Amino acid sequence: MTTTSEAPTTRAGAPRAWAKKPGGSLGRYIAVRALLIIPTVFILVTTVFVLMRATGDPITAAQGGRLPADQLAERIHEAGYDRPILVQYLDYLGGILTGDFGTTLSDRRPVTEVIVTFGAATLELAFYALIVAFLVGIPLGRLAAFHRDRWPDALFRVGAILAYATPVFFAGLLLKLVFSVWLDVLPVAGRASTRTELTLSRQDGATGIYLIDAFKTGDPAVIGDVLAHAVLPALALGMLTAGVFLRVVRTNVISTFGAGYVDAARSRGVAERRLLRKHAYRPALIPIVTVVGLQIALLLAGAVLTESTFEWKGLGFQLAQYLQARDFVAVQGIVAVLAVIVALTNFIVDIIAALIDPRVRY
Repeated sequence: MTTTSEAPTTRAGAPRAWAKKPGGSLGRYIAVRALLIIPTVFILVTTVFVLMRATGDPITAAQGGRLPADQLAERIHEAGYDRPILVQYLDYLGGILTGDFGTTLSDRRPVTEVIVTFGAATLELAFYALIVAFLVGIPLGRLAAFHRDRWPDALFRVGAILAYATPVFFAGLLLKLVFSVWLDVLPVAGRASTRTELTLSRQDGATGIYLIDAFKTGDPAVIGDVLAHAVLPALALGMLTAGVFLRVVRTNVISTFGAGYVDAARSRGVAERRLLRKHAYRPALIPIVTVVGLQIALLLAGAVLTESTFEWKGLGFQLAQYLQARDFVAVQGIVAVLAVIVALTNFIVDIIAALIDPRVRY
């Protein structure tokens, strides 16, 4: 008797070989994203190294024309910049792997010390800017979607374009002119007044984040002074991201308004405002998580100009000082550290996005 073997079938009659479950597990998604950090950081730090060497060695760039030729050559030799470029590159990568990002030429400080000293100020400014972006961009994006193709929508869209198209330093100068010069209601520059900075510097275990240190003092005047100095820098940098958030929220709310489950709720007589609040708004916020990760790099780039405009002494301000001093070692180290921070931040945001919306890993 001849027997024939048939492929196992599913309930629908299709062969099991063609009925594989789509998508992948959360663990696999996280592992892939973690592995992608390595080539991303490698490409970023390599690009920084190449760009910094495009103008020659850092010693000549910083001290050329200020020192006699023999002293300049001696310093180049001591720093090892007369070695083959490949040897310098491998030494540079080796230092990064051990946490050594070099020593600044202008003030002879380890770059890691500069990061620790000034990084808290930049972190605090980025936090303020994100708060402004959330408070302005998300509600206005929701309103723009609700009033689609009417004058409020047009007004908000034009405002969003102006917000992210205006150079952050120009926005900062306008804010200073209006609120510090004309109205004289907010400080023109700095992270705090001299008296407040002296009070915070006397604290034991200071974090470097002025708002936290101010709350630790328990003095309302100190807290108010710190917040007053943060308003204009936060607005200048935060409105840049708020414009992006507004467009993203508007687009996604309009998209969810046309979804089948929203049409079903509308057919049952649910009011439009309730549809927006209960059915269309929350799903539209999911892409914001991904956009936040992309905006971290924009915030760090904008922090350079914002901190310089308002003399907010963070990493951006210090980076501008090192650029003026042509201290390319410091610039190279700080930019490399910022690149690592951006890569890690995007990894964390990818994980959060996957936890909120499982569709991102399919």
